[in-house]
Amino acid sequence: MNIILKKIKNIFSNMDKPLLFVTIFLFLFGLFNIVTASSREAINNDANLYYYFYKHIVMLGIGLFLSIFIVLIDTKNYKKWVPLIFLLIVGVLIYLLLYGAYHRGAQNWIEIFGVRFQPSEFAKPVIIIFLAILFEKFYKRLRTKNINHFNIIAIILFIGVSIPVIIFVQKDFGTMMILMSIFGFMFLASPILRIEKLKTLGILFAAGLLFIVMIVVRTGSFFTDEQRSRFNFFNPCTNYEDGGYQVCNAFIAINNGGLTGLGIGKSKQKYSYINDPHTDSIFSIFVEEWGLITAFIIFVCYALVLGRILAISSRASTIRGKYMALGIAIYIFMHIFFNLGGLFGIIPLTGVPLPFLSYGGSFTICLMCSIAVAQRINIETKLDNLIEK
Repeated sequence: MNIILKKIKNIFSNMDKPLLFVTIFLFLFGLFNIVTASSREAINNDANLYYYFYKHIVMLGIGLFLSIFIVLIDTKNYKKWVPLIFLLIVGVLIYLLLYGAYHRGAQNWIEIFGVRFQPSEFAKPVIIIFLAILFEKFYKRLRTKNINHFNIIAIILFIGVSIPVIIFVQKDFGTMMILMSIFGFMFLASPILRIEKLKTLGILFAAGLLFIVMIVVRTGSFFTDEQRSRFNFFNPCTNYEDGGYQVCNAFIAINNGGLTGLGIGKSKQKYSYINDPHTDSIFSIFVEEWGLITAFIIFVCYALVLGRILAISSRASTIRGKYMALGIAIYIFMHIFFNLGGLFGIIPLTGVPLPFLSYGGSFTICLMCSIAVAQRINIETKLDNLIEK
């Protein structure tokens, strides 16, 4: 027992404390915020007022259990099981594409023991880890000039592009964009030679154009009617009946909140005005109740989380650790950008969850596990530095 306690103490001492405490605060604050944001949705579904609150606690519990397990496992062991998990996710997504039912316009949900999961969410951290492992494995070969690297690059492209293509066909444009953004930035930061990056990007661009042409020829349009309606994000209140409904009401909620907010539980827009007030649009409800001053504090916390993970990446003692942490930072940032960008009318509304604040089981579990991976990288870096000394 003493050995176990000593090991836990050593692990805790080597964790990034600012990242740990800020993420704990954000998860707990998000859990509290879900209570008020989800009240209308719970009542509409004839459920207990705390229905989504209790469900989210369960997901946080699952995420915590997995996070503890991840923190205890050396990242060098990931190469044994990450490829298998990747293939499993691809298989499940293909199955859902053929036989899955639609939920919220997308065909990428699966129900297990009465609990609905989104396998594509698990693809995000798995792809990040898989790419990092490949970058480390082939690092010297990719940096060596005058040899053919395109067999390795082809493997990297398959890992990074195959799942986003499947998800696009499943009509989940937001998840596809985040996955492609993660892969795109990791590819640009990869050890692949610059000239080969340019050639690969040219090939991808041509393949993308061909894919778009094929879709348009077959279906008459690249986007569905619902997706096209989301491009009315400029002046959404003047396009209220033609796709601007959600963003316009988000504007109204944020304006109602002002600097200090209307008060906890006093949001007006969550009552039949904003769809999914506890998931994709939770930020607008949060600002309406808490105000812009509190929102600024949350933005500072976001900056701290991203800054600490990027710092972990920069000082990582292994190549895989560097790219894993970098990919996790990109993952979190992209979710923030696509969620808030859509609510602010900067980009089309994509319907992706906001880190730490949104209700959502699959995403919450993946986010907690990703942060645990970053903490594990920090632990390994500190241990390696001690050995060197």
